[in-house]
Amino acid sequence: MATREKINAIVAIACAAAVSLVVAALYRRLRRRRAAGWRCCSEFEDKPQNRFKRVLADNSYAPFKHFKREEKEEEVSLKMHPFEEEITSLLENPPALLNFITTHEYSDMSASYVWIDTEHQLEYLAKLLSEEQVFAVDTEQHSLRSFLGFTALMQISIEREDFLIDTIALHDVMGILRPVFADPSICKVFHGADNDVLWLQRDFHIYVVNMFDTAKACEILSKPHKSLAYLLETYCGVSTDKTLQREDWRVRPLSVEMIEYARIDAHYLLYIADCLASELRRKSPDTSACPDDKFNFFFEASRRSNMVCLQLYVKEIESTPGASAAASILSRNLSVQGVTSWKSSEIKDLIWKLCAWRDLMARIHDESLRYVLSDQAIVSLAVRIPKEPIEVYDVIQQADLDNGSSNIYSILPSPSPIVSTHIKELCFLLREASANIDDVFRRFLQKHLGPIGCCPLSAYNYAILSEFSLKQTNTLFMKHAGEKFTSTIGKKASRELFVQKFSCKSPVYHNCRIYASDGRLLCYCDRRKLEWYLKRDLAKVVEDDPPAIMLLFEPKGRPEDEDNDFYIQSKKNICVGCGEKNHYLRYRIIPSCYRMHFPEHLKSHRSHDIVLLCVDCHEIAHSAAEKYKRQIAEEFGIPLFVRKIVDSGESTVATVSSKSLGVIEETGVSPLQLRTAAMALLRHGSSMPARRYEELIQKPLPLCNLLLPSFV
Repeated sequence: MATREKINAIVAIACAAAVSLVVAALYRRLRRRRAAGWRCCSEFEDKPQNRFKRVLADNSYAPFKHFKREEKEEEVSLKMHPFEEEITSLLENPPALLNFITTHEYSDMSASYVWIDTEHQLEYLAKLLSEEQVFAVDTEQHSLRSFLGFTALMQISIEREDFLIDTIALHDVMGILRPVFADPSICKVFHGADNDVLWLQRDFHIYVVNMFDTAKACEILSKPHKSLAYLLETYCGVSTDKTLQREDWRVRPLSVEMIEYARIDAHYLLYIADCLASELRRKSPDTSACPDDKFNFFFEASRRSNMVCLQLYVKEIESTPGASAAASILSRNLSVQGVTSWKSSEIKDLIWKLCAWRDLMARIHDESLRYVLSDQAIVSLAVRIPKEPIEVYDVIQQADLDNGSSNIYSILPSPSPIVSTHIKELCFLLREASANIDDVFRRFLQKHLGPIGCCPLSAYNYAILSEFSLKQTNTLFMKHAGEKFTSTIGKKASRELFVQKFSCKSPVYHNCRIYASDGRLLCYCDRRKLEWYLKRDLAKVVEDDPPAIMLLFEPKGRPEDEDNDFYIQSKKNICVGCGEKNHYLRYRIIPSCYRMHFPEHLKSHRSHDIVLLCVDCHEIAHSAAEKYKRQIAEEFGIPLFVRKIVDSGESTVATVSSKSLGVIEETGVSPLQLRTAAMALLRHGSSMPARRYEELIQKPLPLCNLLLPSFV
């Protein structure tokens, strides 16, 4: 028995050893093949965009050129919308309310549809649509395996039929539909068309004229939700799986689920638009009396929709490739161990170089930046500076692994095939800190991009050969260790870091909303206020993400009752100062003593005196506020509150972090002291003892006279 157990143990050990040897051999083989750059990019799958012969927005550093109409004068700028005249006419004279469907009844989606993938079929569709008064449109995009992204599918629906257009097969001839989309007599129905309008311009020079956006109609009607999923559920009783939106729409043939999803997005739009138009008509007051004083809600929805049509696609061209990405990475990783060390200048310089390398590789291979190399991998490479290919692979893999399984990088190859192909050049960048980046990148192009290189030429990267320029790159990178960035790039990077560090990037007030019992939006708030109403059974939850509640009672006042439209508008990522959309927005609290100086439409006497401003407008407002404070101080003889550091007989303005430099002296009226005195006087001034009253009003008397005239 003992002998048998020994034999079994010996066999088990031998098997384990054999498996270990095989695994080790395979691993060594894999490392050797990777180290040698064993996979060439040309060996990978044939991406569909490589077959496109006519690309309007290539990956070069040249600006995008818009369509130029033959009948227009040659002097017309390419930055002008080619159909601006027609759209402007629709803005000034909105089209009359039309019937989006003839039956005004909901119809289920049939099993049949038309798949269009030939030029003849597309011409037939264009002729068919030219005879329609209205049709619905939607698109599906692909961006993961493309630098700029491209339209992979277009869905068009009329009342009696659905069409799915294979925009990959027909990419070069999609301009056949341009006259139909630009026809002002035909209404095009979209939902949330802000991106679709730009994508159609980018890929096909298709410009939308005369549009009805159901999302804009939802805004006018103050719907609790504006998503297409909500409209489908509410008006059609149809549920849709929005996770399919992230599917790879390049695959052919499409799966049954993807086809159904694509058809649903366009098929029901006409019926939904008809329902919303009816509500807009009912919402509009009777125009028979004093029509000039009435507000036509349908016209307003049409006007807002066609304002979207005036947008123009613009390629984001940086003076230095990868500059903005590097600034973003630095701002998000300044606290990473190693980035703040004594070698931080070299690390920052290397991050800029790696971002420039990633940008160029993404353009050459027409891949997204995140596919080529993750931000986390760039930081790890710059901090650890591996020298050999195997070390580079290990660093990238570990960085992507640490990035989390829920991240997009978990489904991407790590390292990417681009890194494997160009591993020698990447290692060279990591080893040679003083290398001239301009010369290095030019050698990359000569070696890899061309008929004999591993990076085949295509319509997307061909122009890079003639237009590639890094003339300003040397101003970005340090010539030797310890040298500071040049003033131009330094100011730009400093500005970008300031914007990202001090701007509001999260939704306003947690993006929580409060609706009245009739569905009207009252305001935005934080979660604590929502919980306050819910705990007292004064409201019910109507949406979970983002949170929203509906009051079960009639509120005392509404925003429109106090001419407070700006308050709601300012919560939609729109700067109140300039009216432009800006991701980087900041709050600005309007002090009570400033309200009288604000324009009439910005006045408010509610407690929500907060407006949303972009960084530029915030700086202007701050400068004006400081000037106004000085005027008040001079007029009423109030010394401004100043904190000073007294050190060696010299006084300087102090900051919070400067307390250790010397003795701090404070002059003027402290804001906290003033606020405490003012609140006490407001609440208890008439009943407090005379001595306490005099004590509170003694020091900040002039300003209290301004804010609390009833007590003076």
